[in-house]
Amino acid sequence: MDLMPAYIGDIVELAPCIPQYALSRAVDKMFSENKKIQGIVVVNQDAPISLITRTFFYQKMGSLYGYNLYMGRSIELIGNKETLIVDYFQSITEVSKLAMDRDEEHRYDYVIVTKENKYVGIVSIQTLLMKLVEVQVEFASFLNPLTRLPGNHIIDEMLNEILHKERFSVLYFDLNYFKAYNDTYGFKKGDDLLQATAELLKKEVAKRGYFLGHIGGDDFIAVLDHCDIATLCETILEEFDNMVEGFYHSEHIRQQYVIAENRQGVKEKIALVSLSIAVVTNVDRTFANVEELVEYAALVKKSCKKNKGSCYLVNA
Repeated sequence: MDLMPAYIGDIVELAPCIPQYALSRAVDKMFSENKKIQGIVVVNQDAPISLITRTFFYQKMGSLYGYNLYMGRSIELIGNKETLIVDYFQSITEVSKLAMDRDEEHRYDYVIVTKENKYVGIVSIQTLLMKLVEVQVEFASFLNPLTRLPGNHIIDEMLNEILHKERFSVLYFDLNYFKAYNDTYGFKKGDDLLQATAELLKKEVAKRGYFLGHIGGDDFIAVLDHCDIATLCETILEEFDNMVEGFYHSEHIRQQYVIAENRQGVKEKIALVSLSIAVVTNVDRTFANVEELVEYAALVKKSCKKNKGSCYLVNA
């Protein structure tokens, strides 16, 4: 399943337009003949230059001397030069922000849409906001419910996209001994630890503009468009080790282990949770597809987890 199209052009509606040198009385005639028309686009050949709203037009005409001053003259004299004009392929989210950032006087005016700089139609603010809600609801269905980070569907799309970049790094984050923590402290505390880890990664990864996703369980992933990752990894590991101590009783911190069942069901001393970061870059190798990248990442991750404590490993 793919996300629904989220281009502003997907919700464009037709609205009347008029040449920039047309007289204001032509606009008056169009508004008078069709009470449903709330706005008329002023164009220069095929390019939109301004918007005339019904309210704005009759405010001008109703002002002192307005009728005599404007009615027999070109409509371009009273066109709103601050009209929001966007490209067909701009995202609904981006256009919504631009629309809401306008002056209060014009915030609910139509948005004019162009394709290759030619007028194709308008979008009303009501339609725009209703579609934005639909897009956000659908996007939310692709987020991990615990951390609200993108899940596997969006992660796969991002990995396919990054393969074509000149340089990239993919960081796989895995919490070691997380099962023992869950068994000792319970699932609620386990969820709290996952959420705290997600917040740490959001601060260090997502807020720097990089993609961050939640694969599931205690596995996270980041995608960067460069290979300079040493400082980032070291910072994350240091912050994680400081943070995770707050999730243990002082006795467990002192002895540096808990007593829990291993995967064979045998009780033993199991180390405290640590963080492994398996890093895959395309510095010395290329990947034909996402499957090949993921398989290689699994090898790096396996090697990384052999180390004691929190660590990172690049292209093992």
